[in-house]
Amino acid sequence: MAGGADTTVKIETAPALNQGVGYGIVIGLGALFALGMIFVTFILKRYNRELQTSEMFNTAGRTVKSGLVGSAVVSSWTWAATLLQSSGVCYRYGVSGPLWYASGATVQILLFATLAIELKRRAPNAHTYLEVIRARFGTLPHIVFMIFGLMTNILVSLMLIVGGSATINALTGMHTIAAIYLLPVGVVAYTLVGGLKATILTDWIHTFILLVIIIVFALTAYASSEVLGSPSAVYDLLVKAAAAHPVDGNHEGSYLTMRSREGAIFFVINIVGNFGTVFLDNGYYNKAIAASPVHALPGYILGGLCWFAIPWLTATTMGLSGLALENSPRFPTYPNRMPEADVSAGLVLPYAAVALLGKGGAAATLLIIFMAVTSATSSQLIAVSSIIVYDLYRTYIKPEASGKRLIYMSHVVVCTYALFIASFSVGLWYAGISMGYLYVMMGVIISSAVLPAALVLTWSGLNKWAAALSPVLGLCVALVAWLVTAKKECGEMSVACTGSNMPMLAGNVAALLSPVVFVPVLTLVFGKAKYDWKSMMAISRGDDHDVAGEAGMDLEEVPGGREETKREMEEEQKKLRRASKISKTMTAVLTLALLILWPMPLYGTGYIFSKPFFTGWVVVGIIWIFLSFIGVGLFPIYEGRETLIRTCKYIWWDITGKKGVKAIHADQASHAGEVVVTEGKTPGDQTPEEKSVKGEKVREGVDSS
Repeated sequence: MAGGADTTVKIETAPALNQGVGYGIVIGLGALFALGMIFVTFILKRYNRELQTSEMFNTAGRTVKSGLVGSAVVSSWTWAATLLQSSGVCYRYGVSGPLWYASGATVQILLFATLAIELKRRAPNAHTYLEVIRARFGTLPHIVFMIFGLMTNILVSLMLIVGGSATINALTGMHTIAAIYLLPVGVVAYTLVGGLKATILTDWIHTFILLVIIIVFALTAYASSEVLGSPSAVYDLLVKAAAAHPVDGNHEGSYLTMRSREGAIFFVINIVGNFGTVFLDNGYYNKAIAASPVHALPGYILGGLCWFAIPWLTATTMGLSGLALENSPRFPTYPNRMPEADVSAGLVLPYAAVALLGKGGAAATLLIIFMAVTSATSSQLIAVSSIIVYDLYRTYIKPEASGKRLIYMSHVVVCTYALFIASFSVGLWYAGISMGYLYVMMGVIISSAVLPAALVLTWSGLNKWAAALSPVLGLCVALVAWLVTAKKECGEMSVACTGSNMPMLAGNVAALLSPVVFVPVLTLVFGKAKYDWKSMMAISRGDDHDVAGEAGMDLEEVPGGREETKREMEEEQKKLRRASKISKTMTAVLTLALLILWPMPLYGTGYIFSKPFFTGWVVVGIIWIFLSFIGVGLFPIYEGRETLIRTCKYIWWDITGKKGVKAIHADQASHAGEVVVTEGKTPGDQTPEEKSVKGEKVREGVDSS
């Protein structure tokens, strides 16, 4: 069963760590990140002239490079469920589980790269994908997709907090409700201070630490552990585990085969549900919007490929270690097997970590779960903030809102949403709804809007009624398919039954595929549109002149504040058209490889891994995680080396008194090729038009040379 139902009685186990450690991590580390981001924001403002305008808060100035985009994608897609649920499906189905999870959730990121490019190309000034829908279709589709978008963010946020709090409770004994309310506190603090830029920077820090700990887990289990220590030892214990309790639906009951009936059903549910949580989550569009145009495609491809190794190797390490060690006195539930309630709550990973590394393993697990929950939650806070502020408040309530007012509303929404999600999570905890249940249910609720959302940016023929009605009709079909199948399968409508595989499979597939019928039918009924894409280009940025004026700065000199010249826009569009062609080919090839060419031959043959094959399987996973560490851990440092060196130099000059801040800004302007004082005017006296002309002259001089 892939769902979150409590089908067995939960076994009480003593926490590996005391409550003080739990409170220390949740409160102390949260406060540390908040203070760190306050400091970073101060540095960026003082030395790089970054100002927290409404645009910077929600779009990070649209200048983020591919390395940071990649790490932000990895961090946003690494939920608590990524680590906990993937280990749980490995515990249930064996080696097939991690690959089904990883491949079934990577293709969405790779395919989204194409949408990211189309968004940058069609609507370069958009703040959310919902703005694009309103620009194209008007109010009704905009409201429909706003509801689906917010449902997506709510479901993802609930999974993060519910899964994270359950793990913290299991490891430290910290009360679940206390964990639910305290987990978002530090996230809210640094999100308020730094906006999307702070989220992206902390995403990189979280990803770096997360990858290091996963590498430690893998090398311990497969190289240095006194209880395991090699792929060979793990293999032998898995053979014994299959003999003691063969897996129903797996070929010969083995944990060492890709042919798993229940695993394949989970694979389909996983693919369907994750399409919704990527294509409808404004957080991923935020990353695309924040990316510099030439860095959006490589950032998403890099992020997708690097992310793949995280659930694959984490689950292959910790899920299999749990199976191998549960007959050892070191395992928390010994001499019993883990009950389904604990597996669904995501406790395979923490239990395996305790068995493998003792209290050190528990502390490491607590740290990576905290990182996964907080980094993904910060992305959700910004996603919801940008939807409420730009798609609701600025669109329908106060269209003339100033930049200062938009920032204020963003802060209000971040705080309010965090409180709402924490309170909702408490209700789910009392109702016995686990992270696993939410994970497999989300596709039923949101996936009917995936196809229409993708067509908004890719097909000019989509009409208003097909866009507005197909998600709603698809949701109705999905709910009927889900609940009718549950009633037929079990004869009841309990949490246990509705969370089982077959009802979830029916609901998820109906949700994703029903628009394949509804969109063509509604297109035939209401006619094919002939959209020219011009209204998307007309979306405007927020007016932040009041914010810049209060700070004594010229908005045109603030990073991300300068309007592009016509020539720059044409050059950018040319690059994006080329990237669009590349992305469609690349994502199609990678999707085919991950969904068909790799897993299906192993599934079709029913091959049971030999010991050498299993060893090679593990080695490939370890190599891949090291490459991921290089790609999203070290590459962002290399990519931003010039800015880092220059900022450190400015800090040194300021501390030692060699140059003041004004002299540093003058050096910065000259470094960027700008004229600081010309024709008796300071940059603050120049109009945007005058600066555009000067910018064109500077570039023409460079081109002619």
